[in-house]
Amino acid sequence: MELIPLCTLEASLADVHVIGSGPAGMRTVADVSGGTVSGERLNGSVKGTNAADWMLTDASGVATLDVRVVIETDDGALIYVTYGGRAEWSAGPGSNPIYIAPRFETSDERYTWLNAVQAVGKGQLGRGTVTYEIAEVR
Repeated sequence: MELIPLCTLEASLADVHVIGSGPAGMRTVADVSGGTVSGERLNGSVKGTNAADWMLTDASGVATLDVRVVIETDDGALIYVTYGGRAEWSAGPGSNPIYIAPRFETSDERYTWLNAVQAVGKGQLGRGTVTYEIAEVR
């Protein structure tokens, strides 16, 4: 297996909605208000206002992520990105790295190669941001 660097994604987090503890765990939704994507093969910004990070944290502190965003590349292509992930946060949110598995969808011919890419990433939660280093798996 080989990891080929794809991009860095830095997302800005806005409102955090704590739904609270339910039968499956602590449910939280964080609005993604913007961000940037930078790399040798993919550059752009987070587009629109419908991006969010849906998170469920179990009693042991393991968080499961479900994230959806749209990226607009610097040359005008729209790319839908979705990823699941995990973080062990028994010491609190941001205490450990976040591991993700992004997938991409686009109809723009310049970027249709992304439709076949399975990527992985490692990130860290900061104050109002989350930053990931993302690589293509080959």
